[in-house]
Amino acid sequence: MPELETDRDAAPDEAGAALVAFWELARSRVGLARLPVITGLSPAASVLPPAWAFGDSPELADELLALVLAGLKTATASAVWEYEDADEPLPRPGDLSILLDGRGHPCALVRTSAVRVVPFAEVDAESAWLEGEGDRSLDTWRREHRAAFGRALAARGRTFDESLPVVLERFELRFPARPTTAAPASE
Repeated sequence: MPELETDRDAAPDEAGAALVAFWELARSRVGLARLPVITGLSPAASVLPPAWAFGDSPELADELLALVLAGLKTATASAVWEYEDADEPLPRPGDLSILLDGRGHPCALVRTSAVRVVPFAEVDAESAWLEGEGDRSLDTWRREHRAAFGRALAARGRTFDESLPVVLERFELRFPARPTTAAPASE
């Protein structure tokens, strides 16, 4: 996802080593590490997924990551032009991503479960709710995303309008697994 991407304070080798170490741990915990002698390594098990952070500031990255880890945020939205400008493909169901915190440290592994592209004006209440931000209402989603997309577009000499194509991506947290609440003990 073309958003805040790396730890600006960490050395490239150090950040890369942290990503590789996280990937090795995460893929073994979610069952992507198979015996290559028997099954062969699949691309999903052997290729480091893209790593990115939410938002346009370290503080927002941390806030939104916390919502993912709490199970409240299971979707995100990006403008199509962000992918085009970064020369990146749109996400597809089954894609894996490593989520970074605001300092660029790897913290979570997610798998994309659904993707659709709609004009900004057609984003629905369910999408706003799944993003888990603010009061989770469509009005708040529109206000906050209009401002964020507007800032990003203005920095590139562009202007926002309601027909802006938006990528709505749903995902599931794969690692770390959210803690489950223990069932009450029966007597």
